[in-house]
Amino acid sequence: MAKAKSSLPRALGWFSVGLGVTELLGAWNLLRFFGISRGDRWVRAYGARELAAGLALLSPAKKRPWLWARVAGDALDLATMGKGLREPGVRKGRLLAATGAVAGVTLLDIYAAARA
Repeated sequence: MAKAKSSLPRALGWFSVGLGVTELLGAWNLLRFFGISRGDRWVRAYGARELAAGLALLSPAKKRPWLWARVAGDALDLATMGKGLREPGVRKGRLLAATGAVAGVTLLDIYAAARA
């Protein structure tokens, strides 16, 4: 049980690192994939947030504050994606699928934070 409890924050840390690097280096491409014409600075800022949370979760630092930081970041991401759905030319199917994935990860983040 203790191993499972500690492995989820670590897995979420690696997930954050991967997503953060993707958002930092590929912001423009991500936006184009979803049919969104602007916002690459925001995506890079979100990537920096993900990377910071991920590195903290992989470090010996206390996990709980960083897990709740991920939950707060998820809420920001979901709000931003909801706003993006109203953009002209957006590829709604792609953005809805990504929103569903973020919602699923949010549930994992809440679970991990509550158990930490």
